[in-house]
Amino acid sequence: MIDATGARGLAGDLFVDGALGSRTAWLHEPYTDAPACGPAPAGNSYLAADAITAHLAACTEAGVTAGFHVIGDAAVAVVVAALDTVVERFGRVAVARLGHRLEHLEMVTDEQAAKLGSWGVIASVQPNFDALWGGETGMYAQRLGVDRARGLNPLALLASQGVPLAFGSDTPVTDMNPWATVRAATTHHTAGSAISARAAFAAATRGAWRAGGVRDGVMGTLVPGAPASYAIWEADEFDVNAPADAVQRWSTDPRSRVPVLPRLDDRLPRCRQTVHRGSVIHG
Repeated sequence: MIDATGARGLAGDLFVDGALGSRTAWLHEPYTDAPACGPAPAGNSYLAADAITAHLAACTEAGVTAGFHVIGDAAVAVVVAALDTVVERFGRVAVARLGHRLEHLEMVTDEQAAKLGSWGVIASVQPNFDALWGGETGMYAQRLGVDRARGLNPLALLASQGVPLAFGSDTPVTDMNPWATVRAATTHHTAGSAISARAAFAAATRGAWRAGGVRDGVMGTLVPGAPASYAIWEADEFDVNAPADAVQRWSTDPRSRVPVLPRLDDRLPRCRQTVHRGSVIHG
């Protein structure tokens, strides 16, 4: 089937659980604001553990990427346990080379992050979730209480444990603006959970290609020999003290000795042109 369809894997939104906003993400402990009558007090489970393990095993044996939608801590626990079983059967290297992917992955412990990093599991995450719903008065705190809410979307933890990050928007859930995504990753509500601008930019560019199964070290970068797929942005000056006629540049290459990114405040860069493999598709 993979050969016939040209698919890179079977890693779509296979729902292990639901979402925190609707109280359907699967939790170990009940929602703080669970209504007396309504959804299950600790959320919903949509896939049995043996089905998750079987899917991971079948994809690993076939040499393709598997993946799941997973948000709540109970859902994460059952997926990590399934991965543990598959690693024991096929070996760490066989699993890691495929880049199995977890969408959202909002509630992760230190131990789970270390395991996922050692298995090469990719975290396809949405920093704008924290921008919209984080903080002591946001939706996360309403659903889970402030203490549990602080642990959500731990980008720095995942990165520190070697979990490859790929950023997305989950549009239409959040706005499809990559600069807003990068900004959210660097300004996380929880102290110690944000990542650097350079790491965030990489997750929004190269990370997305890696999550899609392209790991050639070229796609998602602006280097000689790479396909001519890029965007041209107009950004505000990032040095307010610079002369008015100064040409200012930014780069994520530390050798450039210029600022890492343009200013990402209330006014984000505006896209002037997009090019895909040499063909202008916008602007």
